[in-house]
Amino acid sequence: MINLMSHNTLPKLISAGLAVAIFAINAPAHAKSDYVKNYKQLDTLSLSVNAVTAAEGVVIPWAIEPLANGDLLISERSGTLFLLPKNTTTLTKVSGLPNIEANGQGGLLDLALLTDSKQNQWLYFSYSSSEGKGSGSNTALMRAKLNSDHTQLSDQQLLYKGEHNSTKGQHYGSRIVFDDEGYVYFSIGDRGSRDINPQDLTRDGGKIYRLHDDGRIPSDNPFVKQKDVKHAAWSYGHRNPQGMWFDNQNNILWSHEHGPRGGDELNIIKKGANYGWPLVSYGVNYSGTKFTDLKEKDGMQSPVLHWTPSIAPSDMLYVTSDKYPKLKGKLLLASMKFAFISALELSKGKVVKQYKILDGIGRVRSLAQGSDGFIYLGIDGQGIKRLEPET
Repeated sequence: MINLMSHNTLPKLISAGLAVAIFAINAPAHAKSDYVKNYKQLDTLSLSVNAVTAAEGVVIPWAIEPLANGDLLISERSGTLFLLPKNTTTLTKVSGLPNIEANGQGGLLDLALLTDSKQNQWLYFSYSSSEGKGSGSNTALMRAKLNSDHTQLSDQQLLYKGEHNSTKGQHYGSRIVFDDEGYVYFSIGDRGSRDINPQDLTRDGGKIYRLHDDGRIPSDNPFVKQKDVKHAAWSYGHRNPQGMWFDNQNNILWSHEHGPRGGDELNIIKKGANYGWPLVSYGVNYSGTKFTDLKEKDGMQSPVLHWTPSIAPSDMLYVTSDKYPKLKGKLLLASMKFAFISALELSKGKVVKQYKILDGIGRVRSLAQGSDGFIYLGIDGQGIKRLEPET
């Protein structure tokens, strides 16, 4: 059984059993799916682990990026980048960030490290930026060189900045992943403009983007031959993708996104595909009224898996560590709303089994597997936890 002890303190458990959820598993486009009608009926995968406090003082730990030497970089959504050196619990501020327009769901968001052929360590990060025309802000992607002691960024390079700034504070996205061919993918949510951005390829927002690692637009992107559209776009019709993982072994880009009231989705992202938002959805307005009668539509990609009511999914992590035999080879996806983590078994682009783990752990915002093999959790209001197997 999981032991949620943290330095001999048992955190208050948050119940995940207060609502009924419907899960659609392995939903191909335009087809009915099998259902698990109550998420409490999902098998629980018991783990003998301790959730030990690795660091406190991060309120909204939006991302954790492990470094090869055992250090961790941690983004605080309010606009601070922290370094957590290995074998310590003391956070150090990293300098060299651009101006960040932190508001609502915006701020300093995802982190991703890439070492180039010249052994430069580039830290890629997404954030809300007020640059450009119009009041408000939109999501930007930047990279900067990380110095040898990991405390300073230099040589800032703005790779992409979403146009059409908005004063709305929701749906910035944004996760960052790399494939093994030198491309970087990142997401921008619909920015609260549901009926304007996601289906309009001339506008940023509600899209997943693909760039060369230096910010150039690839010549084989799906919309590069069309005029007056966003040539960086790889897919569209998204609401707010906040989790991504690139399966290099099978060349599959996975993403999940928040639905409204219901309809959180797990998707396989395909080149040029339309994921339907807001024309199709398993969700409804927060008031309970409908905005569409369609759950599927010709020419639009259906989710592999969806959750209703919404579980509020956050980060995704594919486990390769030998420290957790029951988790190795599974894709972890956290529920912020119900304070558990879903462990998915995948096969040939399908979810074949879903387990619930770490029930009551808290509002998990970020997931990472360190170079030490441990899994780290960024939990809102609790800081960073390390899962240590019991001996």
